[in-house]
Amino acid sequence: MRKLLLLLLIITCVITNSPLTSYAEETEQEKIYRERMTLYTKMESITLIPWYYYAAIDQYERSIRRARKDIPKEQGVIGIYFKPEQWAGYLNPNPEDTNPLSIEIFGGMGQDGNGDGIADINNDEDVLFAFATHLLGYGTDEENIKIALWDYYKRDRSVDLIMGKVKIYKTYGTLDLDKHAFPVPLRFNYSYKNTWGDARGWGGRRIHEGTDIFAGYSTPVRATGYGIVEIKGWNKYGGWRIGIRDINNTYHYFAHLNGFAKDLAVGQVVEPGQIIGGVGSSGYGPPGTSGKFPPHLHYGMYKDNGKTEWSFDPYPHLKQWERAERQAIRKNKKG
Repeated sequence: MRKLLLLLLIITCVITNSPLTSYAEETEQEKIYRERMTLYTKMESITLIPWYYYAAIDQYERSIRRARKDIPKEQGVIGIYFKPEQWAGYLNPNPEDTNPLSIEIFGGMGQDGNGDGIADINNDEDVLFAFATHLLGYGTDEENIKIALWDYYKRDRSVDLIMGKVKIYKTYGTLDLDKHAFPVPLRFNYSYKNTWGDARGWGGRRIHEGTDIFAGYSTPVRATGYGIVEIKGWNKYGGWRIGIRDINNTYHYFAHLNGFAKDLAVGQVVEPGQIIGGVGSSGYGPPGTSGKFPPHLHYGMYKDNGKTEWSFDPYPHLKQWERAERQAIRKNKKG
């Protein structure tokens, strides 16, 4: 199997390294996306595992590396991280080993992904090929890929988050999913200020894990980014609420709604600006409780780092998205 993969890798390298297109007009971020997609599709051609699985795994790893301090930040275009002893083999006396043969002897995961005879833990192709080899050890269909992911992460939540990203990338067919929208349309009357961390008393002492956007009843509530609906229903604190997970492992929480958009369902992929519900005053009691406070949208953001999840202040993001949307509107009017 390894010899066959190596032969396919060499053939693919020859094909994909041929200069075909000029990219003089692209931005730095577009260049990064292009380089990543080239690597993903290269792995797809070798392993027959669709590119969006590699994109989802890579994005999951990149997100947790940026959210944690106990593992190094990514250096290249690929975000997947292997511990040195994991790469070289836990019994390998040389944790910096780059010899594919000795790494294999000691049971390491390191691979030579670009055909240069070196298994370099800092080389994007080698790293992606190493994870591809792990997946292939289980199979190429979705169920076996999920088993491979669980065996690697030993965490159901990690598998679920990655599979959600798979669905998002498969739906849109691109890596460029950075667009955001303010939670309510700017043409409506609304107001908000930074209340994250303020004290809350109903149901016991706790802090406010979000920003309240006050608006009239039934003001449309919109998805703020590309993501997948994780929860929809009633919560005694949040009332009618929706939770959406984006490609950066960030969970977006919309609470106190007066209802949901028609046909919106758990597992559905949404995009920025898509209407998901309306502003209300539901919550602070059993299902159906409403009117205990003025109508507003409670908007919260939570980050998963591969181990746990915590709340962080959404206010700076809201201001940024609001400002960007106003600038876009002005630009369109001038155009």
